[in-house]
Amino acid sequence: MPAALSYPGVYIQEVPSGVRTITGVATSVTAFVGRAAAGPVDDPQMLTGFADFERKFGGLDLACPMAYAVRDFYANGGSLALVVRVASKTARAATILLGNDATPPVGLRLEASSPGAWGNRLSATVDHDTDLAMPVTTPPTPSKSFNLVVRYRRRPGRDEFALERFGSVSLIPGDPRYLPQVLERESVYVRVKGDLPPDRPPEFVIGTGPLRKPKWVDADAGSGDDGGALTDAQVLGERDPKTGLYALDHADLFNLLCIPPLARDTSVVPSTYVMPSAAVYSAALDYCVERRAVLIVDPDPAWATPVEESIRNAMQGRNALNLSGPSARNAALYFPCVREADPLREGRLDTFVPSGIIAGVIARTDASRGVWKAPAGLDASLNGVQGLQINMNDLENGQLNPLGINCLRTFSVNGRIVWGARTLRGADESADEYKYLPVRRLALFIEESLYRGTQWVVFEPNDEPLWAQVRLNVGAFMQGLFRQGAFQGASPRDAYFVRCDAQTTTQHDIDLGILNVSVGFAPLKPAEFVVIQIQQMAGQIAT
Repeated sequence: MPAALSYPGVYIQEVPSGVRTITGVATSVTAFVGRAAAGPVDDPQMLTGFADFERKFGGLDLACPMAYAVRDFYANGGSLALVVRVASKTARAATILLGNDATPPVGLRLEASSPGAWGNRLSATVDHDTDLAMPVTTPPTPSKSFNLVVRYRRRPGRDEFALERFGSVSLIPGDPRYLPQVLERESVYVRVKGDLPPDRPPEFVIGTGPLRKPKWVDADAGSGDDGGALTDAQVLGERDPKTGLYALDHADLFNLLCIPPLARDTSVVPSTYVMPSAAVYSAALDYCVERRAVLIVDPDPAWATPVEESIRNAMQGRNALNLSGPSARNAALYFPCVREADPLREGRLDTFVPSGIIAGVIARTDASRGVWKAPAGLDASLNGVQGLQINMNDLENGQLNPLGINCLRTFSVNGRIVWGARTLRGADESADEYKYLPVRRLALFIEESLYRGTQWVVFEPNDEPLWAQVRLNVGAFMQGLFRQGAFQGASPRDAYFVRCDAQTTTQHDIDLGILNVSVGFAPLKPAEFVVIQIQQMAGQIAT
C-alpha cells in the first residue's frame, strides 16, 4: 500500500515478484601455485592467455615447471587461470643506479618490480630532451624534468628487448609526472627505491646532434637473485599473512588446483623433478575441500623408472601420498607423465607433469559439454603431447583403474587421450558415492552456485512466503540444469527435488533462526565399462 492516501484517485504500486535468479558459477578457473621467473609474489593474478603469463611472470623458464604447466593449460583449452608465484625468502630484486661515480654513489636508484635474477637483464637511460616527450596538462619546470627509458632483455644472450618510455617525468612531489607515481601506475619492470636525489639524474647519451644515441646503464651486477631452492613450507605459506597456497584467499573463486614440481634439473635427459611432498598435497586437499575445488595430483616422473616396475611404483606412490578419507573426493590423480618438445632446449623432447594439460582438458570439456560430462574419452585428447612416459595396455590399465588412478593412454588412431575419470576416492573398495570426477564436480558446482545465489535469504522473515520464494528460485536453477541434460531421469520429478517447508524447517528451527533447504539430484555417471553381448542365432531346424 502507498505510504499515504491523501487524495481521491488511482495509486500505482510496484509489487516485487520474488524471483531472484540463481546463476551458475564458473567451473574451470584453475589455480597454479609454484615458481616463476618474475612477477608479483604471493599475489594471485587472473590470466586469460599465455601472453598474460609471459607479460606478468616472464614466460617459460627452464627452472620453473609451473610455466610449462600454464602453457599446457592454455594449449588444451583452458581460459581462466589464477597464478600465484612463490619465491624463496632469500630472493632479491635487482637495482639500477642512474647517477655519478661519487662515493657513496649519488643518483636515482631504480629497483626491479619483483625479486629474481630476471632483473639483472634490465637497463635504463636518461635524457633531458623533454620537449620531445608527450605534453602533459601541467608541464614540470624544464630544468627539472627528464625522460626515462627502461629496457628488458627477454632472453639471456639475445638482442630481443622490451622498452618502456616515460616522458617529462620529474622528482618533484605533487608534480603530475612525479616519477614514483608514474612507475607505480605504468611500469611493469621497475619502481623507485630509497630516497630521491635532490636533482634530476644526469643524461646518459653518446654523441651529439643527429648522431646522439642512448647509453644504457645495466643493473648492478648480481643484484637480482632467485634465492635458494623452493621448499614445501614456502609453497604452503601461512594462513594469517596469506602467503604461498593461502594467497588464494585473496581470490574470489577457483575450481581446480595444480601444484607443479618445485624444481627441475635439466642437467640430465630426461629432466628430473623435485615433487611436492605428501604433506603439501594433504594440506592442499584440505584447502580444496574448504573452497569447493578439486586438486589435480601429478605423478612423480620417477615412478616410471624402471619401465617394467612402473605399474607397481604407481600403486605404491598413490598409497604414499596418503590422500584418503572423504576429503579424497576432491582430488584426482593422473598417470603417467607426458613427453613434449621444450622450446628452450632446441625442441628436444623432455618429460613434463600432466596437471596443466588435464586442467585444460577439463576446461575444454566443460565449455563444450558441461561440468557433468566426464573429461575423458576419445574427445579428451592431449594437445601438444608427442608421447607418454610409458605406454600401457588394457591389462596394465586394469590394475590402476580400480585404485582410482586415471590413466593417460595412446591409441593408434586417436593419439594420446585421457582414459579415466575417477577421484582418489574412486577405488572400488571404497564404494564411495563420489567415485566419479564429473559427479563430484557437479555437486561442487551446485553447492557453490546455491551458496552464492541464496545470500539474499539471510535475515528475511522465516515463514511460508520466504520458503515459497526459495523453492521457486532454487527449483528454477535445478530445472535449468535438467534441461541441459545434467541429471538422470525423463522428468524433473525423477531428476531432482527441492524442499523448503514446514517439514524441513520446524518451529524449533525457526526459534533458533535456522532455515533448512533440502536439494537432491540424480547424477549422470559415465559409462566406464561398455559390455556388448554377441551370440549366434540358431537357424530354423526343419521338422
